[in-house]
Amino acid sequence: MGLRAQLATLASRFKQEVAFYRALHAHPQTPWLAKALLWLALGYLVLPFDLIPDFIPVIGQLDELVIIPLLLYLALKLTPVAVRQACRDSVPLVPDQK
Repeated sequence: MGLRAQLATLASRFKQEVAFYRALHAHPQTPWLAKALLWLALGYLVLPFDLIPDFIPVIGQLDELVIIPLLLYLALKLTPVAVRQACRDSVPLVPDQK
């Protein structure tokens, strides 16, 4: 598989995950704390401030790689399995890129 195909697969998978988190946030049975954590993850991703400034070498760039997945993980743990599965099922599957 070439680089272009791998990037296309990665982009499709990313779009699928974004659609899943949007469906999870919109679901009426998702707990409010999980919805708040999803908003915090999005806000931390797009807002220009960080807990650890980016000008600090290595650690400044790595904080996004730790904080955002942690917030998403906590939001998923707070959400009932049935709600997560319903949201996952509502998102169309990415076709295989071959």
